[in-house]
Amino acid sequence: MSAARNTTTRDRHRAYLARGRPPCGICGQDIDYGLPHLDPDAYVVDHIVPLSKGGPDEVSNKQAAHRSCNRAKSDKLDDDRATVRRFVTDRDWWS
Repeated sequence: MSAARNTTTRDRHRAYLARGRPPCGICGQDIDYGLPHLDPDAYVVDHIVPLSKGGPDEVSNKQAAHRSCNRAKSDKLDDDRATVRRFVTDRDWWS
């Protein structure tokens, strides 16, 4: 069962996060904060640790995101998602 959320608090957190116009916390790309709310690239608030996984409904557990990124993430944690790993090495592969 999900926790009841206060819409006043939700709106306050949404405005607070948008104030700095941060990039998407999921993909890292810029967000167009003026897009209509149903646009896939529109600004939404993402719970970093989903409420369904025990995350708190607090601003410290929220980040700005694109609607499409947030939908793709769904209620998964970083460990639950397949991630692209980047390996750094000093080896010169073309010599």
